[in-house]
Amino acid sequence: MRVTDIASPLFKVDWPGAPASKFSPKSDKFHADFGFTQQDDVLRRSIELAKQFQTDRVRCFDFWRLENQAPYRKAITRNCATAAAVAAKSGIKLVLENEMTCNTATAAEAAQVLAAIPDPNLLLNWDPGNAAAAGETPYPDGYRLLPKGRIGHCHCKDATRKPDGSTEWASHGQRHHRLGGTIPRAARRRLSPRRQPGNALARRRDAGRILAAKLGWNAKELHAAGDCKRTITPT
Repeated sequence: MRVTDIASPLFKVDWPGAPASKFSPKSDKFHADFGFTQQDDVLRRSIELAKQFQTDRVRCFDFWRLENQAPYRKAITRNCATAAAVAAKSGIKLVLENEMTCNTATAAEAAQVLAAIPDPNLLLNWDPGNAAAAGETPYPDGYRLLPKGRIGHCHCKDATRKPDGSTEWASHGQRHHRLGGTIPRAARRRLSPRRQPGNALARRRDAGRILAAKLGWNAKELHAAGDCKRTITPT
């Protein structure tokens, strides 16, 4: 087993000077209550942890989602590019996660950011479940838009659409699993094996291996067991 990346909260904050996002949390979550002025420290500490855990990737976001990104998008993109350049000096790549509560929520938006930042030290942490929750059809529609060589990490999870139009996370193996490079099973809840219907753990492993084979990924990169992604969150 190895650590694939550092699951940092880098740039999961409000963009300064913009209206407060409706997604901005009202209280500390996951002991990651860092403001914008602390982001340099978050990046520095995340790089240190990456070295300690012998991984070359740090997860990041691109700020809580704004109703109107247009006046701020270029500055946000420059900020991400600068951070990627800083990380590169230490041999670290940033992997930008698409998150429905952040400014890059879908593959379509991720493709635009990657095109604007051609630096190979900025990769995508593709989360098809998040994209589905944001209203995108992750595969094949979203996947078709992505530069495959810049998918540096992937979450293997799914979401279902409810009759009222909202979404909820689906159990692994319940619906179609969607793709990956290194594929951590990003479960939204922990279930002991005896509480899972059938042999769900085995089904998740099999689904991940099948997807890896279809996409040409190295199956050895798959985690052998467990129901959560093996990532480290800096404190």
